[in-house]
Amino acid sequence: MDWFTAPDYWLSRLVLQRALAVLYLVAFLTAALQFRALLGERGMLPIPRFLARTSFRRAPSLFHRHYSDRFFAGCAWAGCAVSAALIAGADGELPLWGGVLLWLVPWVLYLSIVNVGQTWYSFGWESLLLETGFLAAFLGNDEVAPPVLVLFLLRWILFRVEFGAGLIKLRGDACWRQLTCLDFHHETQPMPGPLSWFFHHLPKPLHRVEVAANHVTQLVVPFLLFTPQPIASAAAALMIVTQLWLVLSGNFAWLNWVTIVLALSALRLPGAAPSVPSAPRWYEALVLAVAALLLFLSHRPVLNMISRRQVMNRSFDPLHLVNTYGAFGSVSRVRYEVVIEGTLDDRPREDSDWREYEFKGKPGDPRRLPRQYAPYHLRLDWLMWFAALSPAYAGEWFGALMERLLENDRDTLRLLRRSPFPPDTPPRYVRARLFRYRYTTWQELRRTGAYWQRTYVREYLPPTRLTEGT
Repeated sequence: MDWFTAPDYWLSRLVLQRALAVLYLVAFLTAALQFRALLGERGMLPIPRFLARTSFRRAPSLFHRHYSDRFFAGCAWAGCAVSAALIAGADGELPLWGGVLLWLVPWVLYLSIVNVGQTWYSFGWESLLLETGFLAAFLGNDEVAPPVLVLFLLRWILFRVEFGAGLIKLRGDACWRQLTCLDFHHETQPMPGPLSWFFHHLPKPLHRVEVAANHVTQLVVPFLLFTPQPIASAAAALMIVTQLWLVLSGNFAWLNWVTIVLALSALRLPGAAPSVPSAPRWYEALVLAVAALLLFLSHRPVLNMISRRQVMNRSFDPLHLVNTYGAFGSVSRVRYEVVIEGTLDDRPREDSDWREYEFKGKPGDPRRLPRQYAPYHLRLDWLMWFAALSPAYAGEWFGALMERLLENDRDTLRLLRRSPFPPDTPPRYVRARLFRYRYTTWQELRRTGAYWQRTYVREYLPPTRLTEGT
């Protein structure tokens, strides 16, 4: 079938696949370095406890067959190894069928992690990486030109990411319609980056232009992805520029980067295409079957997008093959942060020597400029933002976190930037307090050197200690 492949996109496919493999590597590295404290046998939300109440059909995972921390670590590091091999082009050294199977290996491994990850893995970029990774497995390798259907299905994912996000904004917070959301967003987003303070202090008229441009990029430009070239490339390039702007303004794990990877499917990069044979029949049949399945499953996210009760970031099948996306349908006006402290005193008092735990990414010390971590994902830091919104968001794991801090648990402390206590001297008591944070002004920054000004609000968790037998 002459229409089946698009030789002009061979370089776009090459860059897309290598970039996606890099993101897989980051995702597996994040899992390998953080899982013990979050999900391990002594973690805050232990995987064995989750598996005991969840069926394989509901959450397909290799860990239903066997779980141990060592086995999880093996899967995560194996994912890192396969991702590194894909970055190096190992799929091109295999026959076509071998390349397809090699790309499915990180998808199976990461699906197994996400489906037991519980709250820690409940974000839209997990499903986005899985949906993109599954489809990318059928892009082929050097033996065949990239299939047109797979390229268009990748654009279909990008369409749903952008258009779904645009709709959720229009239907959600009124500030998006009033073009005022960026007056607050850079200050109240889950994990600001090093430039977020400066973005916040841009002139308000520029913020209005940013929001208006965002509406155009998310509600109009996605339709151009399916038009002839060079219009489709121009639309993809505009989306990439928008995503890079978001990368500069905050830490959103690999959400922006996967979106950029998807845009490569519509960006026709210059380069002489090598001469390759026609696609084998079995490959054509496989791609057609996968395309038919994904198009059939797409009816649920489409119904969700056109619904007045649109939801964001939801998977409609346990394999995360087709999902719905969207972010920041509502924007917080005020930033709250939970500050955790410990003391060595036998009897905790207000005037005790309370020492603050420092997190890697979330705001803490007002004088510390936020760091850039994305695409690496600090899962505990992100969940602490939700905990500040309401204790209900942290009900499953916050108590376990405080218990691990009272034990000076090594794996938990590795998630933090700094513990105020020596490894052999755990605190006697820990407590949590809620503060309101706001960005300082230019004048306050010059005078105090602080990027944040914080005000005590209330007690979040009273002083607590380990009980006998804990």
